[in-house]
Amino acid sequence: MGIEEEDIDEHVPGNKEGLSKTSSDRTVHSLHHVSVNRKEKPNQENNHSHLTQIFVLAFDALRERKARSILTILMVVVGGGLMVALNGMSAGVASLINKQLSILAPNVLFVSPGQINFRGGPSPPSTLVFNSEVVNRIKSLPYVTEVIPSLQGQFELNAQGNVLTTPVLAMDPTKLHLISPSLALVPGSLIQENNPSGMIVGDTIANPPGKTNFVTVGQNIKATYSFADPTTGKLQHQSRSFVISAIMEPTGNTYIDRSIIINLPTGNSLFKKGGKYDQMAVIALSGDYVNAVQQEITGLYGSDNIGVTTPKAIIKTIQGAQGGNSSFQTGIAFIALLVGAVGIITTLYTSVNERIKEIGTMKAIGAKSRFILALFLSEALIIGLLGSTLGLVSGVAGAYVLTSGMMGSGGGSGSGNSGGAAPHFAPIFLANELFTVWLLSLFLSLAAGVYPAWKASRLSPLEALRR
Repeated sequence: MGIEEEDIDEHVPGNKEGLSKTSSDRTVHSLHHVSVNRKEKPNQENNHSHLTQIFVLAFDALRERKARSILTILMVVVGGGLMVALNGMSAGVASLINKQLSILAPNVLFVSPGQINFRGGPSPPSTLVFNSEVVNRIKSLPYVTEVIPSLQGQFELNAQGNVLTTPVLAMDPTKLHLISPSLALVPGSLIQENNPSGMIVGDTIANPPGKTNFVTVGQNIKATYSFADPTTGKLQHQSRSFVISAIMEPTGNTYIDRSIIINLPTGNSLFKKGGKYDQMAVIALSGDYVNAVQQEITGLYGSDNIGVTTPKAIIKTIQGAQGGNSSFQTGIAFIALLVGAVGIITTLYTSVNERIKEIGTMKAIGAKSRFILALFLSEALIIGLLGSTLGLVSGVAGAYVLTSGMMGSGGGSGSGNSGGAAPHFAPIFLANELFTVWLLSLFLSLAAGVYPAWKASRLSPLEALRR
């Protein structure tokens, strides 16, 4: 339709020279230039100029409502950033767990009395008592090369006034390498099977968080322990001295790194176990025979009386828990994105109500409904582009900041807690996942702008100008 200069000036607030001070004035004058240029330029060049002008007008409208636009963009940033950070941290944790579990020997089965309850809570009581007879019986099973019984307890170590509480594992120390194939010792270490005063110390105990060389090889150390008196049943406390015969390099096995090892007869005597073992490690011929050995053991003693754990079962359980946790976190982040989309709807809907006269003026001078629709959709698109891009950047940066502060701290010297820092992990980001989050944020932002844009495009110019 034809557009005359005087018709434009009649509806434009401001001066006749076209020097507008508001977004509304700029919109009307820009629409006039688009209409004039449409007659003078070829179609392709005109379309390009037309789209550029729409984006400029949309950006001006957002800039005019600066505070509201920033808050809306911030909603998208929070949602996208939260999803990126949680996904990256979940992937980092999963990688760390798989790395640590891969250190476990694949041919080792951990056997204990009663069923092992992975869901928490007490395990059902067992009538089976682990003793030398049970050990020899399991050792005679097919494909079993070794059985390593062990006892568990707790020591309070006192090294030159520094106190640390730590778990104790009493076993044959010469067979430790069968459980942890990556075992390495610091220089000067010596493992002796029949040394009642020898103590092997894990790396985390020798070097607790915030303090190095808590103990050294050859050092005398006082250990206080507790046991139930066999006659009265009362808890008794005693102390005795040990010599640090060996210190282990980090193995990657958190339990071993946080424990001290003493020989089996000494542990049996100190903790008054009476030849009853708490656990045993069964070494199969190879990882291929683990399932067969597990079936033999449970078939011999019954699944209610004995619990058998394999590295594969541990990995499967932890991965299942990790997967559920990751899905929960992703759901939270998606809800945050939806909140951002609601914010965009609110912002643009309010903008439509505030700009009814501007929309009516544009329609009165020839703007079509699709132009108004494109204008408001462009505002949503700009919010989505800025929010999703900044969300990716803030999510990656935030994940690294959060994980850098997640170095777990155990009890240091004098704390009385078990030493050991939680292993550090770094977030992992995959390009396709980042692009998916970016695309999702952009899509939700654009979808949120559809209704306000449609409402604006359907306004009648006469009705709008009357308001």
